[in-house]
Amino acid sequence: NMHKITNPKLFKIRRANQAKKYGIAAVTLKELIKKACHLLKVSSSGGQVCLYEDGTVVTEEYFQNLPHNTELVLLPEGQSWNGLVHEINQVLGLDRDADLLISAAKDLLADERSPKRRRILGDLLRNLRDSSEVESREDDKDWFQGIDARFKTKSAYMKYNCESRIRGYLKEVDGYTRSIPNAKTKSEYKKVVEILAEKLKAARYNGTYFDRSERDVHRLCTEEGWFTCQGAFDENNCTFLHSINPYGNRESRILFSTWNLDHLIEKKRAIIPTLAEALKGNKSGDINVDYFYKLLFTRENLKLVHIVCHKKGAHELSCDSRKIYKRVRRTVK
Repeated sequence: NMHKITNPKLFKIRRANQAKKYGIAAVTLKELIKKACHLLKVSSSGGQVCLYEDGTVVTEEYFQNLPHNTELVLLPEGQSWNGLVHEINQVLGLDRDADLLISAAKDLLADERSPKRRRILGDLLRNLRDSSEVESREDDKDWFQGIDARFKTKSAYMKYNCESRIRGYLKEVDGYTRSIPNAKTKSEYKKVVEILAEKLKAARYNGTYFDRSERDVHRLCTEEGWFTCQGAFDENNCTFLHSINPYGNRESRILFSTWNLDHLIEKKRAIIPTLAEALKGNKSGDINVDYFYKLLFTRENLKLVHIVCHKKGAHELSCDSRKIYKRVRRTVK
């Protein structure tokens, strides 16, 4: 009774939720499962192996016909594998052949009538048309369309974009002066605005928040230019996982203007009225201007949010009464 001696076959195997692969050699499916369970620390009872690309469960007979280096997934009992994960992974790795993919997606889009599929293909195209690694105007003329010629780099423009937003807040603080009826309070309020303006000018209007060429601690984006939504004012993070790279293409740059720097303690409803109120019968020198500066113009009280996470209702948060004045003021009994 001659035994047929078979050479072991090599396979690449992983667990369903892990990217890390292991090479295993086995002669039979049983041996493969035993080795894989040991290596991947999975209980061997009821374990199965399936093809990585489409989830086909491997039987002993099928096993014998598998080519070398087939990619497999080890499934503990009760788990299943959907080959779609493989498909999605393929798509996520596609920026390696971005040009090929862009032309393929464009061809599909040309004939596509379904609005839903058009939307998905459109989003895919937008993400592939990514020239974020380019910085200068001459290397990405499309990105700079409609932008003043004095801006020669993306970072310089994005820095200006942030400065403009923050200058706008200063303008609002200043604009409130007109609505203060009392002349004495009004003139003290004006003095505080002047101090705030000086401070802000010295900090270059905190334009660094949007500037990817800045040091890590000064910017809100990665060095590639990716911004992640920080979530609504009353949440710890963004449940939608919103992110955007305005440096990537012109459309993303324009869409980024709908993202907001949201004041946690609100500018109009809380900070400005509190400041005006605190000056009644007091001098600008009594006010803890640093505190108001931080609330109005810095990330201590600002969250960068996608328009969906920008809640319009009242935040119901007020200034910290212990920080409004410079020193503890004794009330006269």
